[in-house]
Amino acid sequence: MKYLTLSLCLLSSALFAETPQNYAIQPVPHPGKEALHESFNVISKKGEAKLVFLGDSITQGWSGKGKAVWEKNWAPLGAANFGIGGDRTEHVLWRLDHGNFDGLDPKVIVLMIGTNNTGHQGRPQKELNDAVYHCTAEETAQGVKLILEKLKTKCPHAKILMLAIFPRGATPEDKYRQQNEATNAIIRTYADNQRVFFTDIGSKMLEADGTLTKEMMPDLLHPGEKGYQIWTDAIRDTVVGWLNGKQ
Repeated sequence: MKYLTLSLCLLSSALFAETPQNYAIQPVPHPGKEALHESFNVISKKGEAKLVFLGDSITQGWSGKGKAVWEKNWAPLGAANFGIGGDRTEHVLWRLDHGNFDGLDPKVIVLMIGTNNTGHQGRPQKELNDAVYHCTAEETAQGVKLILEKLKTKCPHAKILMLAIFPRGATPEDKYRQQNEATNAIIRTYADNQRVFFTDIGSKMLEADGTLTKEMMPDLLHPGEKGYQIWTDAIRDTVVGWLNGKQ
């Protein structure tokens, strides 16, 4: 009898064991980024921007190494840069729940997010009570999907251009690059080519053998000015067309 009781207890424990959390879909604020977040809320409340770039430090980099390209190509269109360095999908979800895009009715949103879900693994995160971060490609993709759903609800007239996460690491064997590619393979299926569109321009930043140079990305993660120009050249005609009402 005692063995039966023990077996039942073990079975019950297994059935009710807590499943691993998917951090990518649980909105959390990004410590230290409060002022930047609030600056986006101010832009949102003005209701003027018809083009918004949304993402992490790669997007924020339009005000850094990409500044000259931005000033020439995107600033004249009244574009807004909603990029925050270090953001993961869960941070963007929190931002969307706390004022970002409130009051905006953009025609176009350019979205790229997810590389930090990959790259922050194994690190304790303050906003998660110092839990060690983990996130699979599938989990990241679920976070991206929720972002798309929120954007479609908040910005019903916007076309969303979802970019594949840019390549990272020196070679195709880089484990983080491989996980990003696995995420990209999933999120590309979210495009309906009516409201959500997907484009992958990563190959334009790589050498013929798949390597990534420091000329293109000095730290093998964030584009230099050349990378931002490639990004612009790849999407500008599409974005401008949508801004002008072309289907």
